[in-house]
Amino acid sequence: MIILTALGFPFITLVLFSLLIQEMKSAITATSWEDGKKKKVGNRMIIGLVVWAIIITIASSSGFSEKFELFPINIVPFVLVPLITVLILLLHKDTHAVLSKMNLKVLTQLQVFRVFVEIVLWLLFVQNLLPEQMTFEGLNFDILAGITSLLAARFFLNSRGWMIAWNIMGLGLLINIVSIAILSMPTSLRAFENEPASTIVTQFPFIFLPTFLVPLAYILHFLSLKKLLMKS
Repeated sequence: MIILTALGFPFITLVLFSLLIQEMKSAITATSWEDGKKKKVGNRMIIGLVVWAIIITIASSSGFSEKFELFPINIVPFVLVPLITVLILLLHKDTHAVLSKMNLKVLTQLQVFRVFVEIVLWLLFVQNLLPEQMTFEGLNFDILAGITSLLAARFFLNSRGWMIAWNIMGLGLLINIVSIAILSMPTSLRAFENEPASTIVTQFPFIFLPTFLVPLAYILHFLSLKKLLMKS
């Protein structure tokens, strides 16, 4: 079962980023940019993701990300780089043009992937590889964002206020589980002393969770919120 569980995060990452890239490419194609610029932006997006995947794979496979005696250097950069990159891109002048062509319903529906992430986390807990507080049996309620994403896409799309509130709720749930994960690691910040510590998310291929899937969740929220605010 551990092999199937290990394949969970990479598989979800591949499927969801493929869907997001497809949506973004469609939006880029719909802009009034010249063909050369459309191709350049699309290629840069794919190259960036591939380079990031290589960096993450090397860092985790070499054991560097598991060296908690080096904390926060061993893991924090891998969490901050995607966040800073996304925030910079959101402020870029070309983001408005692409985002105006993206489908808010698709951005919302894609958040359903968080249900499958929670199932994998629960399986890791069952195998005694992850602490209980990082699952829906403990203090992780992120599955609610995945479940309600389809409801939000079905009933809230015509209400800017409800959509903004839902996205803020989703970000809150994300902050909650990220905080729990950090406080469950064997560092000076550890608040949850139960075993096992949440070290498995720094190992390959489980490191795809904090470095790809968590960023994917807040990327979708940030894009949705920016699009909603653009409408106003």
